[in-house]
Formats: sequence, C-alpha cells, structure tokens
Amino acid sequence: MSKSADRIAVVGAGAWGTALANVIARGGGTVILFARDAAAAGVMAAVRESRRLPGVPIDQRVAIAALTERRPEGDAILIAVPAQALRGTVSGLAGAIAAGTPVVACAKGIERTTRRFMTEIIAECLPEAVPAILSGPSFAVDVARGLPTAVTLAAADETVAQMLTRSLGSVAFRPYHSTDVRGVEIGGAAKNVLAIAAGIVAGRKLGASAVAALTTRGFAELMRFGRAYGAQPETLTGLSGLGDLILTCTSPQSRNFSLGLALGQGHDLDEARQTGHLAEGAFTAAALVDMARARAVEMPIAAAVAAVLDGALAIDAAIEALLTRPLRAEGWQP
Repeated sequence: MSKSADRIAVVGAGAWGTALANVIARGGGTVILFARDAAAAGVMAAVRESRRLPGVPIDQRVAIAALTERRPEGDAILIAVPAQALRGTVSGLAGAIAAGTPVVACAKGIERTTRRFMTEIIAECLPEAVPAILSGPSFAVDVARGLPTAVTLAAADETVAQMLTRSLGSVAFRPYHSTDVRGVEIGGAAKNVLAIAAGIVAGRKLGASAVAALTTRGFAELMRFGRAYGAQPETLTGLSGLGDLILTCTSPQSRNFSLGLALGQGHDLDEARQTGHLAEGAFTAAALVDMARARAVEMPIAAAVAAVLDGALAIDAAIEALLTRPLRAEGWQP
C-alpha cells in the first residue's frame, strides 16, 4: 500500500464528483474526472464547467475523460455517482481494478432492492478492491469553490483510511479518518430520510422550534438504528452523523430538505421532484425502515416519511400521528 494516493480517478462528473476533482487538483494531486460518455466529457472539457455546478469552473489541472473510452486507474478511485447507480457503475469496472486499490463510495444511501450499504456493494462487485466511504456535512458547491469543509473517510484498515485522508486533505477540505465504516454509512443514509421530514415541517410552516425538535428526535432514531447495526456512538455524534444531520435538516441547499419543503407546501411527489436534483432519501426511506423493523428498532419519523413517499399516508395525518405519540422520558429506548 502506497503512503499516498498521488493519482486519483473520480468516476461521476456530476456536482459532487466535480467538486472532489477540484479538491484533489488544488491539493496537488493528479486527477482524472470521468464523465459517462464522450459527448459529456467533450462538453465539460470545452467549457470547463459541470452543468450540475453552473458558474463554478473546473480547475485547469483536472483532466476529463469518458468511461466509454477509458478505464479508470490510479492509486485510488472515488465513485461519485448516486447510491442507486453505484452497483451498475462498479460492476462495469470489474477486472480493471488492480488488487488492493482503494475504491471510495461517495454516495449516501442504501440500495433499495438489496438493502446493501455502499461498501458492501463495492465488496461484492470488486472483490479485489479495498472498499471505503466518504461522508459528512458537505455541499458540492461549497467544496468546489474551496470553502472550508470537514468530512469523515472510513476504511476497515486504518492505514488505508489514513492514507486516503492525507491524499485528499487540504487547508479547506479536512477529512477525518475512521475505521467505523458502517457507522459512517448509517449516518449518511439515515440523515437524508430525516432531512425530508425536516423539510416537510418547514414547508407546513410549523416553526423553527418544531424543526429543532424533529431534528433532535430524528437523531435519537439514527442512534438507535446505528446501535442495532454495530455503529460506534462517537461516529454517530461526529461529522458523518450529527454534523451531516444538522446541515441537511436546516438548509434549502439540501436536496432532501428541499424535497420535503415542496411536499410540505402542498406539491405532490412528482412536482416536488421537478427540481432537477436527486434526493437520495426518497430511495433510501423504505429500505431504512425495513431494516429498522428487522431488528425491532423504532423509527417513527423515518417510517412516516416512507409512508408519505409511498402515498400510504397524507402529510397532515403523518404529523398528527407523530404529535400524538405517547409521552415518555427523553432518554427512553425501545
């Protein structure tokens, strides 16, 4: 294992992939950003901008290539595609990844058809690779512009995690390493679902106090789920758990919060999705709730979001059900 990843490939040229490529280039690393096809790569190379990040230039040191014309290679590979597209993307890399290469999932979610976490998918599809996960409170536009951001990067092998943080870290982009892969993945997946709930509350104009209460009780749900699935408490109270939850439950920049906001304002799901941005929580909600039920974890807020998204429960009925739940001691655990 190299002491640093000097050559990094970023697969996925959307907002997040472009932002990460900029981070790597500014830090002095050699980076190739892979778009889905030659046409997309050609446009980005010509205009030096991603259509997902209008007005934010791609660093001139970022090379741009097409997945259809070249296989990603390097000391590490970052996969910056949506959670539900991860399996298809990494499956296409099978046989092309050198043994021992870290492959870092940069999506926050659970695969809805299999209930698999992102690193589990990488391990299944690329058994020769070393799975890792990058998550934390970060908006792509802030990262792309070089604004201060701190995240968590986890791999089962601490040496790998430390190497990756050294390779990606810079003055403005601060990754903290961890070996609690599952805890980092749980925080990123669960907070997306809870942010939809926060957006609904804001859209219904129930007040800042209600949003704060929902976020706090949502964090209690995240902690219960994390404990049931082996996460470390310090991970869930860190950047990839509580930190990311606070960010996504309080800002319209969050795609998941924005989806909930539109729903709370009375738009139906199809209308709410017309923002052009993917809200991962809409796909993760049902999987999260099913996994919670499988281990007898009570997650009423997440369950309400899943029911609303499925059309099984009206928003006002979901809010009423949450408000009329039995009063308990704050530290109560199921």
